[in-house]
This record gives sequence, C-alpha cells and structure tokens, in this order.
Amino acid sequence: MIEDDEQAPSSLEEGRGGGGRAQAQVSEAEAANELMRLAKQIAKHNRLYHAEDAPEISDAEYDALVRRNAELEEAFPHLIRPDSPSQQVGHEIASSPLSKVTHAVRMMSLDNAFSDEEVADFVARVRRFLSLAEGEPVAFTAEDKIDGLSCSLRYEAGKLVMAATRGDGQVGENVTANVAYIEDIPQQLPEGVPELFEVRGEVYMEKQAFAELNKKLSAMSEAGIKEEGPQSTFHEAVETARRTKFANPRNAAAGSLRQKRPEITGGRKLRFWAHGWGAASDVPGDTQSEVVAQLKAWGFPVSPEFRLCADVGEMLQAYRSIGAGRAALPYEIDGVVYKVDRLDWQKRLGFVAKAPRWALAHKFPAERAETTVQSIDIQVGRTGKLTPVGRLAPVLVGGVTVTNVTLHNRDEIARLGLRVGDRVVIQRAGDVIPQVVENVTRDEDRPAYTFPDHCPECHSEAVAEEGEVDVRCTGGLICPAQRTERLKHFVSRGALDIEGLGEKTIDQFFALGWLESPADIFRLRQRREEILALEGWQEKSVDNLLASIEAKREPDAARLLFGLGIRHVGAVTARDLLKGLSDIHRLPEKAREISAYRVEHPRGEDESEGKFTARMVEQIKAVLEVRTDGIGIAVGFALADFFHEEHNRKVWDDLLGEVSPPLYEVATVDSEVAGKTVVFTGKLETMSRDEAKAQAERLGAKAAGTVSAKTDLVVAGPGAGSKLKKAAELGIAVIDEAAWAEIVAAAG
Repeated sequence: MIEDDEQAPSSLEEGRGGGGRAQAQVSEAEAANELMRLAKQIAKHNRLYHAEDAPEISDAEYDALVRRNAELEEAFPHLIRPDSPSQQVGHEIASSPLSKVTHAVRMMSLDNAFSDEEVADFVARVRRFLSLAEGEPVAFTAEDKIDGLSCSLRYEAGKLVMAATRGDGQVGENVTANVAYIEDIPQQLPEGVPELFEVRGEVYMEKQAFAELNKKLSAMSEAGIKEEGPQSTFHEAVETARRTKFANPRNAAAGSLRQKRPEITGGRKLRFWAHGWGAASDVPGDTQSEVVAQLKAWGFPVSPEFRLCADVGEMLQAYRSIGAGRAALPYEIDGVVYKVDRLDWQKRLGFVAKAPRWALAHKFPAERAETTVQSIDIQVGRTGKLTPVGRLAPVLVGGVTVTNVTLHNRDEIARLGLRVGDRVVIQRAGDVIPQVVENVTRDEDRPAYTFPDHCPECHSEAVAEEGEVDVRCTGGLICPAQRTERLKHFVSRGALDIEGLGEKTIDQFFALGWLESPADIFRLRQRREEILALEGWQEKSVDNLLASIEAKREPDAARLLFGLGIRHVGAVTARDLLKGLSDIHRLPEKAREISAYRVEHPRGEDESEGKFTARMVEQIKAVLEVRTDGIGIAVGFALADFFHEEHNRKVWDDLLGEVSPPLYEVATVDSEVAGKTVVFTGKLETMSRDEAKAQAERLGAKAAGTVSAKTDLVVAGPGAGSKLKKAAELGIAVIDEAAWAEIVAAAG
C-alpha cells in the first residue's frame, strides 16, 4: 500500500528565460526525492568527467542538472543533502595508478551564468556584499575559459616540486613527472620569486594536435598493434586498443596528462596557461591583473584575451568579442571568466560551499552546424527501449566531426517532423553527443518517417505504455538486446538467487549457446561434462552450481514472477499479485482478460478521463483479484503486453515445464503491529528494504512508502530525513531498527 503524501505543495520556478517562467507545484516530498536523484546523477557524471575522462552527457545537459538542483535547494534549503553537488568540487580520485596529493589550498570550481541578466545579478551581489556606494567603481578581469584540465604547480625556492590535478578539490593526482614534458611549464622560475608559490591553470590540447592524435590512434588501432616500436608508442597503442579515439580535446588532454607512463604524455603535445594561484608565502600584487602580469613575466603563458573591465557593459562586450572569435582560436573555449580585480575585495567576498563569490563563468551557447540526415537507425537498450539514432553526413562542429545524433524517442522525431534526407541544424551543447535543434526542410514534400512497431532485434511487438513516450520491445526474455541482462536478473539475489551463476558465468554460457532463456538454466545439468571441460571449472564448483540450480526447482512463486523482469512488476508487486491469485499459473489467463478489456474500453470514451481511469483501475484490480492500492493500470497493461507476445508465452510455458512453484500463501502471525501501517526510512543496516517490508506483511502490517496521518509507526535508520521530520510533526511513534527487530522476534 502506498499512502499519499499530504504535505502542502510549494511553488518552485522550474524554467527560466525564453519569454516567461514556467511554474511547477512541487511538494517537499517530491523535492526531497528529486534532490536524491539529482545527487546520484550529478555524482555519476562528475565521476565520468573528472575521474574517467569519459563523459556521457553534454556540458549543457550537465549544467541543466546543476541548475535544477540549485533551484530546489533555494526553495527548500532544509533539504540540502550532505552529498549535494552544491557541496562538492570535481570528483574523488578512485583506483588511480598515480599517487594522491592533498592540496594546501582547496581548488574551487566556478558558478556559471548563461545570460546577461545573470552577469548583472552577479555584479549587483558583489556590490551589495561589499556595501559599496552607488558610484564606487568595481573593476573585473575577463578572460576566455579554456576547456582543459585544472592543474596546480607548486614551486619552492623557484623550483617545481609538485604538480597535481584538481581531483575533488581537496585531493588530486601527482603528475609531476608528466608535466616535465609540457614546454609551457617552467621547471625553474627566475630569481626573486616568493619562497612558496602555487601556480594554477589549465592543461589543454590545441585543435590541430587533437586531430593529429586521433588520426594516429585510429591508424594504430586499424593496424592491430602488430609492430612494437619505441616503448612509448607501444604502450600508447596498447592503451588505444581499449579506446580508439578521444571524444574531444579536453578528454585528450586529461587522458594524456594522467598517464602512468610519462613518456606517453611527452608524445601528446600538451599546452598550459596560468590563470591563478593557490598557497603562497607572498602574492606579487594587489590585484588579479597585477598578479597575472607577474605570472606572464615569470614565463607562464596566460590568456591572450585577458583584459580589465570597468563595469557590466564592458564585461558583456568582452564576452561577445571573445565569442565572435571563438571558431578561429587554435584551442577550445566554452565561456568567459570574470573575477573581481582587487584582491582585498576577493578576500572579503570569500567563498560559498564550492565556489568563490568573486568569480563567475559566463558560458557560451552551444555551437551549431547544418548537415543532412542520411538514415535513422533504431537501437535497442538492455531494458528494451527503442532509441532512434540519426546518421548524419559528417560535419565539423566545434573542432569535432559529428556523424551521429540521438533522436531520443518517436515524439522527438514527430516534433521535428524529421525524415531521411532532411537538412538539420545540430548543436554540440558542450562536447559530447549532439542534438538536433531545427529541421530546415520540414516543409518539403517527403514521406513521413514511420517509427517501428516491432523490435528490430527480435521482431516482437514494440509498444509505448499509457502516458509514456518511450517505445519498448515486449520480447523481453527472447530479445537478443535484452536477453543476458534478463537472465542475470532472473538469477539475482532478489529473484531466484542461484548461487554460483554470476554475471561472468552467464555471459560465458550465453556466448557458448547454452543459455537463451530461463528454462535453459535448469537444463545445464545435461552439460556437466562440457562445463567441466571449461578453463577454471573443477568438479566441486560444477557440482555446487548444479546443486544450487536443482534447489530452485520449486521456487517461491513471487520470486519467480519478479525474476521474469516484467515491466512494473517489482518484488513487492509480485507478492501483492500472488496474494490475490495464489496460483502463478493463472497469470496468462488474467492477462488475456485485461487485453480484452483494453480493446473493448479504449481510453477517451464518453466519460471524463479521470473517472474512466478510476473505473479502469478498479476493473483491473478485480480481474487480478487484488485490493492493493499499488496495483493498477500500469501493472495490468504490462502483464497484458507481456503475455500477448507469443515468444514470451513460449518462454513461460518452457520455464513452467522445468519448475513447479507451489501455491503462494502469506502466513501472518499475531503481533503488536498487526493491522497497522509502517513506514521504513533511512538506511537499514541489517536487512534490505524488501526484507523489511516482507517482515511487516508477515506480522499483519501494511508497509507504506510515505508518512501521513494514516501512518502508525516509523522505523528510522541512519540518514532519515524529511519522513522523520514529518513523523515528528504528526506525533507518530518512531523506533530504530533494533527495536523493530525486537518486535519481529517477539512475534516468533
């Protein structure tokens, strides 16, 4: 049972610019959930970008996630999480072959602006913070923001003693030996420099060097690394076997600097320029511009676009001037950085969680180009989602040749009116996968593109569920694009939990043609001698695996149903379904009833949509013989789609020919929580969330997902947040996990 969160919604600005501000009503619970998802998403993309040099999304898409996080935190400051991206810089270094370095002064990131208004707001904030009189001038420096890898160079008595990447801002990687190959970085500074001075700047690769490197790497890969030349070239080739080319100059610079073998770095034509400093025994100047001039005098390259601006007007003029010449620059830039010039004012302004108050990055809009759509291919993901990919006539955008573009889903194709042969405008919003922003020839007379209604991999039906835009293959267990992932799920801990049949073993047996469907798992005993002949297998390990499989011949029916991976049928839903039906063999019959009902009662009949939906939910629940609120249209239609596909019915029949799940019965016991509603929140340390809910059901209680006035008990583990707060506000009893364990033990 899932209770409604009764928290009154709060208004939140969801979008900015474009002629208006979109308003969305977001409750505190919804905000907390979205902040949790954003923290995980942004942490993942930070890791890919900073630690692995393999970003999956564009800068603009990343910036949009960060802006959304900031908007939510501004509206709900009490929900700011310890792992919030607003509290983090870069990403921690994980399993790097390079040693770690702790920065004496933290390397910060910069807040971003995307409009003239945001730059004006920044200047206004600076003036307010410093309590400056209306006529008092504030000078800012402006310089192009190069797209490279941040690096800190520590000089003691003028000698370079340490070079380190930014990492997570506190701890970076030691790349001292590698930067010795970068000619722009002096190993010794002239006399008269401070005893200790850390120069900070960007390591980057120019466009021409990037193109030459990728050409070289492609040639080495195509040659199959057959000849072992000089040591650096050979190791470079071995590395290339894993990743043939770099996606962009920034990735190339990062990957080249963070090499275990410095001589590889030496062959990559890296450059450096300085834009700031860290720890220093003395700072040679009273302003940003004076110190940058001194860095240049010491032999460090600095931005050739560096300039001083007297006001907002000159700052924006610098932005437009630098942007106009962007394409002609030999290196990639993605914006302009503004800094308060006076250092005493910088000190007073200080920092927020991860960025200085005295600096701002004004990002450029995405670069664009025009090309032709040569074909539209459909890719099938491991969850069955059909994703259209546009194959383009090659076009250069921002220094990268683009040949493919994701088209997301069928609704996006319809929105653009896209067809093969159309001329389109694409943009690289940052440096990763481009997107189509305009169809220039949509008015030309050309047949419309027809999105497939069958999977190109297995030819099963492909459908979009009610209210969703994504089209998914219903083949599931027989679809080559999904099969191994489905098999791994089938044997996973939450499903049949077959010990010894891990991911690598499934991949190996699948490649050998031994596993194509779940039923094949139970036929592996016929291949005992063949398995024994494989490298790494001994008699004991083979017999243990087969014994583990045989032990699941009479599996728990709910686990078996969950293991099939039917969309919307999770572990709890599987149990709820079988509480009503008891016999898992009845599912195909029930699915046929739902299919017939859906044909006879399409959405949008004479009654209002809301009433019709409510009536349909009740009908589906009646067909499935369940009373649980968590089961409705989505689950019913998912079952109908699954069993409507002939391939799935064959897999189902084949599987039930190998296993005999008993009738599903939930044995409940008398307990002090019988008939009550329980909510679990925070981190459970001795059991999984599913196990906790199963315990509650066995004790005759209802396990709910949110706290409301209907809640009787909250079990809170470490990290409990808004649910715990709401329980306190409503006066609901709260216990910890140990107290819950006592209740379970007392019930026997």
